[in-house]
This record gives sequence, C-alpha cells and structure tokens, in this order.
Amino acid sequence: MYKVRIDKFEGPFDLLVYLIQNAKMDIYDIRVAEITEQYIGYLKEMGELNVEVSSEFIVLAAVLIRLKSHMLLPRVNDAGEVIIDEDPRMELASRLAEYVKTKKIAEMLQERLEANQCIHEKPAEDISEYLDSPDELLKADIEQFVNAFNAFLQKKKRVADVKKRYQRIKRERASIEDRINYMTAIIKDRVSVGEYIDFTELVPEEADRYDITLSFMSLLEMIKMQEVDARQEKNYGNISVIKKEVQTDVQ
Repeated sequence: MYKVRIDKFEGPFDLLVYLIQNAKMDIYDIRVAEITEQYIGYLKEMGELNVEVSSEFIVLAAVLIRLKSHMLLPRVNDAGEVIIDEDPRMELASRLAEYVKTKKIAEMLQERLEANQCIHEKPAEDISEYLDSPDELLKADIEQFVNAFNAFLQKKKRVADVKKRYQRIKRERASIEDRINYMTAIIKDRVSVGEYIDFTELVPEEADRYDITLSFMSLLEMIKMQEVDARQEKNYGNISVIKKEVQTDVQ
C-alpha cells in the first residue's frame, strides 16, 4: 500500500490521476475500492491538518463511493436475475482521460509561453514613405542597376582572389610574465620609489582588448608580489600605479 504525501493539487482530478499513476493502474481499469480508500484517506488527513477541502474534492469522493457500491453490489431485477449494465467506471475513466489530455496541452502551452518570453522582436518601422509612393523606387535607370550589380560582382571576385593567395596570420599573444617584465622596465625608467605613473602609460600602443586585459591582470599580479601599489579615486577613473621600495629579507 502506497501513501500520498503531496500538499497541493490543482483539483480533485489531479489528485485522482496521481493516485492512479502511483498505483500503476490503467485509467480504463481502475481498482475502485483501493483508489476510493486512498482518496478518502487523503481528505481525512487534510482535515486533521485543518486544511479546508473544497466542495469539488468532496463531490468526487461521493462519486467514488457510489462507484464502489455499484462494483460490490450488482443490480438484481424482480426475477432475481443479475442486471448487467455498462461498466460504471467508463464515465469516470473518459473524464479522467480528457483531463489528462487537457493538462498535457496546458503544460505544452506553458512551455511555449516561457520560451516566447525569451524572444525579443524588433519594433515595427514606419515604411509608409515607401508604400505611399512605390513608383519612386522604379525611377532609377536600368543601366544604373546593371552597373551597380557588376561592381558588386567585381568586388566579390577581387576579395575571392585575395583569399586564395593570402592567409590571415594571427599575432602571437604575450603572456603575463612578458607583460610584467614590460611594465616593470617602464616603471623602473620613469618613476622613483613613492612616485606614480598612470596605468594607461603601461599599456602598449595600439593595444586591443586582449592587451588591456593582460596589462590589468599583470598589474594585479605585481600588486600581489608587493612590487607596486595602485589607487583609483573614483569608479571608472584613472588608475595610478605607485612604485614601492623593494623589500629585502634580513638574514
């Protein structure tokens, strides 16, 4: 016998589907007695926890009890013959199947909604200028279109020819050790102990983003080694690099 330990369901059918799935039952072949006991047991447990149970949960409990009685007590006619009716579970089973189908569709729509919230569309532009006077676009001479297209083809051909004869060579990147040596030499030549130099003067000329980042990381390493100190008066302001006196160990 399994136990229910879920605190919240979207409705009575949600609870019933959970019970059926955990009992590994077929929706069209429900063991009514077992499911009814579990369902009513859950409602009692919620009552003991002082949780208000809505009327729709109670209505479904009544439906399950009625089905259970029909399954246990078959109908008999006046002659004492058993009346064979349609399986009383079929109506409930069809409603459960429809509920499961609707819930899956709702989950699919929710997933699409969350996915679409991550999509940003470009705002519509005003193109009335072109729609109101489309003939203006056709006033250009056909020879101008031909000449412009030929110029485009010639440029594309030249670019293709250059790519065949040349290849791009990537510049060798400096390491932190190389940049520290470079910055140390500048500080040694330009400033004395206690004086400062602007950080931008320690960055190579025509530096790209990699060079700037490498220089900043090298400065942090030099501060860690207590070779220099740095100050910044305000956020995004200039960084002043101060030369420190070299500390020697006394034996």
